[in-house]
Amino acid sequence: MTSLLKHPVWAMAFRPFYSLAALYGALSVLLWGFGYRGTPELPNFFWHAHEMIWGYAGLVVVAFLLTAVATWTGQPPTRGKALIGLTVFWLLARICVFIPGWGAAAGGVFGTIFFWYAAVCMALPVFRTQNKRNYVAVFAIFVLGGTHLMFHRQLAQFDAQSMLEGLQAGLMMVAGFIGLVGMRIISFFTAKRLNVPQIASPQWVGHASLWLPMIAAMLMAHQILLPLAALAAFAAGIISMVQVYRWWYPAVLKEPMLWILFAGYFFTGLGLSATGLAYWFPSYLSLGIHLIGVGGIGVLTLGMMARTALGHTGNAIYPPPKSVPVAFWLMIAATLVRAFAAFASGTAYTHSIRTSAVLFAAALLVYAWRYIPWLLRPRADGKPG
Repeated sequence: MTSLLKHPVWAMAFRPFYSLAALYGALSVLLWGFGYRGTPELPNFFWHAHEMIWGYAGLVVVAFLLTAVATWTGQPPTRGKALIGLTVFWLLARICVFIPGWGAAAGGVFGTIFFWYAAVCMALPVFRTQNKRNYVAVFAIFVLGGTHLMFHRQLAQFDAQSMLEGLQAGLMMVAGFIGLVGMRIISFFTAKRLNVPQIASPQWVGHASLWLPMIAAMLMAHQILLPLAALAAFAAGIISMVQVYRWWYPAVLKEPMLWILFAGYFFTGLGLSATGLAYWFPSYLSLGIHLIGVGGIGVLTLGMMARTALGHTGNAIYPPPKSVPVAFWLMIAATLVRAFAAFASGTAYTHSIRTSAVLFAAALLVYAWRYIPWLLRPRADGKPG
């Protein structure tokens, strides 16, 4: 047991979680694209959306935050037994949703425990150091778990409209995390790499990037004040796109590790605005959801996994491995094809869904092929972590 705990994979959260996210994200999207339709208790696109939001994206969010909080607070990271426990709960949740009958309910319990356990793991160093800036991140992980729990309550009643609102609530929370992370890193990374001034943002903009989607998520989860939820989502999207314009430098285009972050943040902003408008113009709903789901979640998580894994495994970030831009362009293509599918019908729709799924999976598998060997062995520079 001691040797297992000391294995490099349990040194920091990004190691097991990025590996699992890449492999499971590729598997689940291919299953959906080529015919898997879930179980009677969690059928069709409800399974697909559930697994992409709380299975794939939720895992990457937790991985990033539990890795970053060690730097933000100067405290030891979540590792060893605590990290193994988190991994077990995530795996149990994933396995259970494939089991007919009791599986969906059990997956709901295990998945919610995963998020709330992760919130506690982040809360310990944050509250111990009175790192007030990150109190909101702890609360947001707890709310993400709450949206998961609310969806499973709606699933038990099997009210399709309530379930759709529940899925949108989870998606809004992930968009909020994208807003939080993007506000903290995109301008900073750009200034550091290009040797240009960092573009400061008003404090209210930083708060709004997380709080507006989080407010929309909580309202959607409880199915109250839905016009206000739509306005919050729309406003968050406009803020995100304005920020992309403010942070932009033409030289970003020469740096894949930068432009992938800008692209993911822009797609998220565009998707938030479209999802907000969909309350009044329902035809925008599919476009908005998939701009966030593929363009935001897919593009930005891939970019963040690629960058942070290089830094935390002691490898050079610039220039990135040659396979990394290939993975990025595959994910961009998956986004564009899936956006087209929102307006397609018949065989064009089916082919678009499958093509997007293959591109999405290929991007993650390229990442897995290049990065998992680094994630499973000690840092290249000999440092802990």
